[in-house]
Amino acid sequence: MPASAALQAKYGLLPSPDSMNAPQHTPMMQQYLSIKAQHPDMLVFYRMGDFYELFFGDAEKAARLLDITLTSRGASNGEPIKMAGVPYHSLEQYLAKLVKLGESVAICEQIGDPSTSKGPVERKVLRIVTPGTLTDSALLDDKRDNLLLALWQKQQTVGIAWLALAAGRFRACEVKADSLSAELERLRPAEVLFAESAAFDLPANASYAMRRLPEWQFESDAALRALRRQFNTHDLAAFGLNGLPAATCAAGALIEYARATQGNSISHVTSLAVEHAAAYLSIDPSTRRNLEISETIRGEPAPTLLSLFDTCTTSMGSRLMRHTLHHPLRDQKVIGERLDAVAILSADFAAKNIALRNELKLCVDVERITARIALKSARPRDLSGLRDTLVRLPAIHAQLAALNSPRLNELAAGVQPLQPVAELLQQAILAEPSAIVREGGVIADGFDADLDELRGIDRNCGQFLLDLEARERARSGIPTLKVEYNRVHGFYIEVTRAQSEKVPEDYRRRQTLKNAERYITPELKTFEDKALSAQERALAREKLLYDQLLDRLAPEIPALQRVAAAIAEIDLLSTFAERAQALNLSAPELSTEPAIEIEAGRHPVVEAQVDNFIANDTRLEPVRQMLLVTGPNMGGKSTYMRQVALIALLAHCGSFVPARRAKIGALDQIFTRIGAADDLAGGRSTFMVEMTEAAYILHHATPASLVLMDEIGRGTSTFDGLALAWAIARHLLDANKSLTLFATHYFELTRLAQDYKQLANVHLDAVEHKDHIVFLHSVEEGPANQSYGLQVAQLAGVPAGVIRAARKHLQQLEQDGVARSQQQPDLFSIVAATDPAPGVPPEVIDKLSALDPDALSPKQALEALYALKQLLAK
Repeated sequence: MPASAALQAKYGLLPSPDSMNAPQHTPMMQQYLSIKAQHPDMLVFYRMGDFYELFFGDAEKAARLLDITLTSRGASNGEPIKMAGVPYHSLEQYLAKLVKLGESVAICEQIGDPSTSKGPVERKVLRIVTPGTLTDSALLDDKRDNLLLALWQKQQTVGIAWLALAAGRFRACEVKADSLSAELERLRPAEVLFAESAAFDLPANASYAMRRLPEWQFESDAALRALRRQFNTHDLAAFGLNGLPAATCAAGALIEYARATQGNSISHVTSLAVEHAAAYLSIDPSTRRNLEISETIRGEPAPTLLSLFDTCTTSMGSRLMRHTLHHPLRDQKVIGERLDAVAILSADFAAKNIALRNELKLCVDVERITARIALKSARPRDLSGLRDTLVRLPAIHAQLAALNSPRLNELAAGVQPLQPVAELLQQAILAEPSAIVREGGVIADGFDADLDELRGIDRNCGQFLLDLEARERARSGIPTLKVEYNRVHGFYIEVTRAQSEKVPEDYRRRQTLKNAERYITPELKTFEDKALSAQERALAREKLLYDQLLDRLAPEIPALQRVAAAIAEIDLLSTFAERAQALNLSAPELSTEPAIEIEAGRHPVVEAQVDNFIANDTRLEPVRQMLLVTGPNMGGKSTYMRQVALIALLAHCGSFVPARRAKIGALDQIFTRIGAADDLAGGRSTFMVEMTEAAYILHHATPASLVLMDEIGRGTSTFDGLALAWAIARHLLDANKSLTLFATHYFELTRLAQDYKQLANVHLDAVEHKDHIVFLHSVEEGPANQSYGLQVAQLAGVPAGVIRAARKHLQQLEQDGVARSQQQPDLFSIVAATDPAPGVPPEVIDKLSALDPDALSPKQALEALYALKQLLAK
């Protein structure tokens, strides 16, 4: 028995290893335990009639997680059998709950015939459901990709492979080991695979499930075999994996795991693309969090950039929108093509884009339906929805082909009508089929003659018997002849004994009664055989036809995937155009030089939450490399900095931006150091988190990077914080040379503008009236003159007595010279003016300065030391 199963037994998930195959177990329990031993770390749903049952430790765990009843029934090996079960028709809702909790489930079905089985009916695990291999629509989030990811480390390089099984997209890359956490934050997988011996530093409270696989599955030879078999190729050069050994190992292990969970081939995974870091604008985890791209700082889905921009009409478009906002492009040719397409779609919005979006609204999730067709798990309504979408392709194609845009014309080619597939589905599937095949009512009338006959028998049984009775009366000349039915003898023709001599020769006696004879004819016997099993045979025939239909659709999978990708991008660009109109966005200008020029820029998310947003300008370029932003608390410094980053991000996504005019240069990375929170689980204080993020920026930012620094150094003492902020600002100017927005309350830093001509001071203004303050939220040139901290504290509801005490103490500090001119102390000038040797008389310093140690003998040096001591004593 495997070690993992022994551990399961130790904690009560299985009986002890010694009793696994003990003869005292019932035959059914022996069958169950044999299946469970093959899946020791999964919950086994064991089909019994109309229920899926769980036993022993699985039952206890499922009862706790699913809030279902735990019972004990019967005994096996002398112990009560703990049981819990769920109805087969409610399986999906329970699977959804378990998957959200990170559990994996093996679905064990009855594959034998109970009527012919001796002992337990043969059963087999036909499906394994894990968090990363979901394909059923009931288990998936329509607007988010569900990724299975594998890791393999080779020295200081980590190979990463990830698969969206529900879409068939397979990707891989290699990164440095210290970049792994950033990649996991970027991809947000549902399940992560790695070798049993791997020692990746993954968070214990991660949002993804983690699974260890045997080491051999990651070996190079095994990985190459798995990938070659999947793609049916002799080598992997065409996929760009040459020279990427770690990525190859991860990809091979992943594809083998995915294939094993599905129980059949994953034929819709037809290629693998290698991603390169240079393709996307790099955004580290801290920046993703601070810019609130798809989650707020508190982890909520709104209000965020995604919640504002995702008005897509299809699920495919929504998933691409999420991916696009998290993966801004660097290729300005592709960005330019997107911007041109958006401009054309938004130029005549009512005439073009609304009509296009109305067509897209009626399109189903072709991407995921195509995957389910490949996996033979597509449901009837998947196919009816696919049929209705394919019928709309000619209209979508015609609208796009008429537009003068290279990218839209390429997408028009992607939605070329698939007429043969559409006609096949129109002929095969009812207009409104039932939800599942086993209920019937799926295949259209006229598609199959045998099915039509069986349905006709079932529907028209009574009429057939009346017609047969009339024909037989006419043929036999017996006016009292009857065609009837009972459960014992089935269908028969009844003739009175007096008329029995008139029956035709093909009549065969079935039963003799006192006053009548009952007969059967070849025609009636044939009808009886059909009628008595018509419904059952019709359902079986319908299932066979449906499976054959999925087989006929399999060769069309690449074409359907092309259509899905095109519809998703059309929806994305159409939504960008719709948002440009709704949010008053403008087309950005692209520049090859790293620079940012923004006129009347706005924070799109904040603007949607307030009545009157104040727009502001921004200019960053090599000769104006850093803006030192000062101003009052609550004045809008953080909002201003974030809006610059979001405008740059949206421009790199190919979207219009919230500004009157924007010129965005070629950026490579966006960094933010905004806000702070401690990391209790990691044992890091607020200040440690702040310094870690700052260190990452200083090590990685380049002249083409955009850096946002907000109040660096505030988590420690004033002197330490100011010194660190000063040094970090200088490093960004001297070494990194990045385009930087540096917000601070340390007004001493504004003096850096005297030493660095590429630094400009700007501030957000406020007006004080009596004891109140009004924030103007407008950015002006030059430094601010105070922070208005006491006024902000008053607005926050700090008791009036505390405010009065603080004001009194502030006046005292100002009088003492520690806070001058209503500012914090100029610490640098204090240090510069300090006596180099406080408390030492000048004559001692003069005497010491006149000494030449190299010219003194040991005795002279000792005498000089005594003389200095005497002077100091006086």
